[in-house]
This record gives sequence, structure tokens and C-alpha cells, in this order.
Amino acid sequence: MTLTIVVAASENNVIGINNNLPWHLPDDLKFFKKITLGKPVIMGRKTFESLGRPLPNRLNIVLSRSQQSLPEGVIQFRNYEAAIAYIQTQNCEELCVIGGGVLFAELINSVDQIFLTRVHTILANGEVFFPTIDQNIWEKVWEEHHPEDDKHAISFSFQRYTKIPTN
Repeated sequence: MTLTIVVAASENNVIGINNNLPWHLPDDLKFFKKITLGKPVIMGRKTFESLGRPLPNRLNIVLSRSQQSLPEGVIQFRNYEAAIAYIQTQNCEELCVIGGGVLFAELINSVDQIFLTRVHTILANGEVFFPTIDQNIWEKVWEEHHPEDDKHAISFSFQRYTKIPTN
């Protein structure tokens, strides 16, 4: 099973302010949907709360140490290991890790690939951050730049990273 992080982060790695994305980029939302649709997505409780609802056409897995009242179709596990054990029984080809900062920090070196939307801005008031991508472990294998336009107040680039093979 392939483990994939899907995230949008500013130049200084901000991914959240006030439990929300700090920008509205419709093409990034479409990209996120394209990458995750039909696949299980795993997230922390705060990320799920920021979404406000389960993502349609995806198995939604929420990690939380406390018992939550979750909508039908959302599965909760106390830890990542229990969630992975469950997913492995479901014969899934790929699992997408979609947030938040704590989960990204715990898993960044355990996943197989990262789809990063690099938002070309620096935010001084960030509250949640994506970890720095270690260039000794990760290689950028693809990038597609998107300039500002009438629907996007900030330019951004889609990037894909894979692990550098070790000898």
C-alpha cells in the first residue's frame, strides 16, 4: 500500500490559521480531490473538525485519543498503527494523509510520496505548520506552476516528492 501526504503549505510551511486553510485556491481544491477521490483519507480530529463534514466518496478515518461523536461513514482510531492495521484488511492500494501538523510531523519520513501545493506567500501569523522537507530524503520529481489570476489571489505550484533511493 502506498502512503501519500497531500498538503498545501506556504513558503514558510504554514498550513493552518484558526483551524482553517489560510487561503482559498479553487484549483488546489480540485487537485486535492483528484488525488484523494476514491481513496481512504486519514486525518487528526482538528482537521476533521475544520472540514465540517466527511469528504464524499472517500473512507474518512479520524485519529483521536478521546471518543468522538462522528457522522456515519467516519471511522475513528486512537492511533495511526490501529488505523493502518484496519486499512490493510481493506485491500487499499493507497492511503492519503491529509492533516494536520502533528500527524504530518509523525509520518513524513514513513510515507512513500508527498503531493505538496506550495503557496507562494509567507504568513507571519501561522498556527499549524508542515515539517520541512529534508532534501537528503526527498526528491522533487514534478512541479507545475500556477500564477495569480481572477480566481486565485496567490500563485502556487503543485509538487510531487518521492523518497531518494538508499543504497
